[in-house]
Amino acid sequence: MKKKWIALMLFSLTAVFLAGCDNPLLIFDPKGPQAKTLSDTILFSIAIMAGILFVVYVLYTVVLVKYRASKLDEDYEPPHEEGNKWLEIIWTTIPVIIVIVLSVVTVSSTSKVEQKSVAYADEQPIVIYASSSNWKWHFSYPEEGIETVNYVNFPANRPIEFRLYSYGPITSFWIPQLAGQKYAMSDMVTTIHMSADVPGSFMGKNSNFSGEGFAKMEFEAQSLSDADYKEWIDDVKATAPKLTEDEFNDLLKAEHVGRKTYSSNHLEFKPAPEGENSGHHHGGSTETEDQHEGHEDMDMDMDHDAH
Repeated sequence: MKKKWIALMLFSLTAVFLAGCDNPLLIFDPKGPQAKTLSDTILFSIAIMAGILFVVYVLYTVVLVKYRASKLDEDYEPPHEEGNKWLEIIWTTIPVIIVIVLSVVTVSSTSKVEQKSVAYADEQPIVIYASSSNWKWHFSYPEEGIETVNYVNFPANRPIEFRLYSYGPITSFWIPQLAGQKYAMSDMVTTIHMSADVPGSFMGKNSNFSGEGFAKMEFEAQSLSDADYKEWIDDVKATAPKLTEDEFNDLLKAEHVGRKTYSSNHLEFKPAPEGENSGHHHGGSTETEDQHEGHEDMDMDMDHDAH
């Protein structure tokens, strides 16, 4: 009995603590179309599961009341009841329907968030390369020719295409109020689309454990008006220093750094691992003659060993 009271007190304290949190869960406060789709899908799934639990608890209560212990004679034998085929069909069909509905909703929403939002279908996305190293993020703007570290700015009401990769362990790029998470890996580039419906500041983070400094691997994503974004770009080009290869290599080795801004980007001397620069050649590029000859030599050696 004492253990039950302790468990009840812990549960109550937890509920009070969570109720006192000032900030709601960010995934339920979407500021972009992709995040809105994900939020609606999660809420729909929660409603379905809550409905299932309600039915289960009602049936559980009915069974407890109907088949509880009674004061009948010890030799009482309840009447024999045959199975009900309609009930069996119902409790077999309902779970199948639930799985189908959730599957259709999940596939549909996943397909929707993997593409540019239909609200911005006629606009070309702004491409930003986001790469991780140790416990920081590098944001390279190929069109503007600039780079930032541990913060990223982009215009509101415009489609944004982040191209992700890593200079170390696998990380996960996530801005909860704008989109879902996607992994950043070495030797290949993954892509995530998002857009912000309103100007504002949003918290971004690495949601995949990647070592000692994982907890501090956060960045600010700020959506600006078109005028403010252009002013910021012009200011960076006019005042920020150039990013040299030596300084970039030092940044890769550093564990933690603050915000940094450069009027050039590392893509000029260290391209992203995509296309011909991809270690795994994701996206399909033809191998060079040297690689082809190397494969032929390897095949001949293997044939010789087999004989």
